[in-house]
Amino acid sequence: MTVTSDRARLTELPPAPAPAPFPTGTQRLPMAKALNLGLRRALANDPRTLLMGEDIGRLGGVFRVTDGLFAEFGDDRVVDTPLAESGIVGTAIGLALRGYRPVCEIQFDGFVFPAFDQITTQLSRMHYRSQGRLRLPVVIRIPYGGGIGAIEHHSESPEVLFAHTPGLRVVSPSNASDAFTMIQQAIASPDPVIFLEPKGRYWEKGDVDLDAPLPAPHGSPSDLDHARVVRAGTDVTIVAYGPTVATALKVADAAATEGTSIEVVDLRTISPLDTATVVASVRRTGRCIVTHEAPVLYGSGAEVAARITEECFYHLQAPVLRVGGFHTPYPVAKIEHDYLPGLDRLLDAVDRALAF
Repeated sequence: MTVTSDRARLTELPPAPAPAPFPTGTQRLPMAKALNLGLRRALANDPRTLLMGEDIGRLGGVFRVTDGLFAEFGDDRVVDTPLAESGIVGTAIGLALRGYRPVCEIQFDGFVFPAFDQITTQLSRMHYRSQGRLRLPVVIRIPYGGGIGAIEHHSESPEVLFAHTPGLRVVSPSNASDAFTMIQQAIASPDPVIFLEPKGRYWEKGDVDLDAPLPAPHGSPSDLDHARVVRAGTDVTIVAYGPTVATALKVADAAATEGTSIEVVDLRTISPLDTATVVASVRRTGRCIVTHEAPVLYGSGAEVAARITEECFYHLQAPVLRVGGFHTPYPVAKIEHDYLPGLDRLLDAVDRALAF
């Protein structure tokens, strides 16, 4: 068997198209558009990058995240696939072994399960099984979470299943600025990345620095694994990620009117977990609430709570509390807001934490 070198593989690639002028400066954009521009920049800067998914080409995706990319980069870089998630991920694994950097879109969170075998038994393990000789720089984009009034299988939060699987990075931006930079960092990562996009926040706008420096093409992402304190406080820490960060910030605003100072930590990366940033925050406040849309039982918040308890035991003034979805299948649209962790349930947790 002949092994083809990376340099030889690159000669097989078509020349990169002349990119259209890229917008510059700081612009206020919805998260969906920020993701679009992040993908566009990655495509323009590396001919090995390609997008794959159902209806992502001419249609531009169900949420229009890939709108316009098919026209600019062509059908060999923005590929409309059959309705076969296992086939999408399996093909991406083969492409990655040949030197490409495929970015797969799973149309909705609940559709990822047919690809679960490929992700957990192949994609996540190949680097370890090959003793480091093989890399699979595959990004799997998954619009996830609720709040859009969708039907069954369209509002799942499966992040803990992937976070539990060694060999995968699991990340979730909470705002437009992070979406723009983190998707590029994920594509630049040498490791497979599950990129969870909170679709209920796709249309929320934020300031995006379109001139932000790019991550090195072959290096580790500069800060993809780092949590961030997005609001400083002194009384209680709320740890959130993805769709619940905006909710936590609203809780902090509401609590401030009653004289309670809440610090909000955006995890950004669910696996690997940035324990240091979370621990430093909880040691300052002495109290912690972890929130996510997924069911609380066996959720990712349990891992966060366990680590906080181990690292901050003598600093805690109250038990670590968790607020999330209930241990049921995701409900029908009429009652989904009763299922999701909202302002009232989080404020109640704040009161319980302060009562100790």
